[in-house]
Amino acid sequence: MKVVAFSGSARKDGNTALLLKTVLAELEDAGVETELVQLAGQELRGCIACYECFKNKDGYCAVKKDCINDCLDKMKGADAILLGSPTYFADVSPEMKALMDRCGMVSRANGDLFKRKLGAAVVAARRAGAIHVFDSMNHFFLIGQMIVVGSNYWNIGMGREKEEVAKDEEGMQTMRVLGQNMAWLLKKLEK
Repeated sequence: MKVVAFSGSARKDGNTALLLKTVLAELEDAGVETELVQLAGQELRGCIACYECFKNKDGYCAVKKDCINDCLDKMKGADAILLGSPTYFADVSPEMKALMDRCGMVSRANGDLFKRKLGAAVVAARRAGAIHVFDSMNHFFLIGQMIVVGSNYWNIGMGREKEEVAKDEEGMQTMRVLGQNMAWLLKKLEK
């Protein structure tokens, strides 16, 4: 079993990565292989609507000059996908939006590549707007026929400065429960 997590933050090892690492630690404790991909520093742009993925049907984006096809390979090889984004003007970061749009389009063009994989969204927020970010990432999972895993509250951690989310005890506990729930479901599906 493998879970891949994508941090859509422009800040490497920031609050979003910390939240995702907390979820991944629970999965690792349960014996699940994990990987964290940080999009920080990547020059990504959104889908250019060329529709070559629908013509080629090879499971890849026709735009080859960035990391999206590597991300697609990681998603295809995983049993579960975690998406994490900071809150940017009440929405996902540009990096996360590019990842979702392009990977989502390729998935649709190829018979829903992520169908029946598990998915969960994680959000870092300074104060407000996080629910819309949470919804945006969950829509990626739902349109792709994925199974969304929940926690004991919305998967949101509050904090602005680097590592400040670690002080959000409820947010951190929510991440731990999310990891435990995902591990439990992966084990059930493995049988």
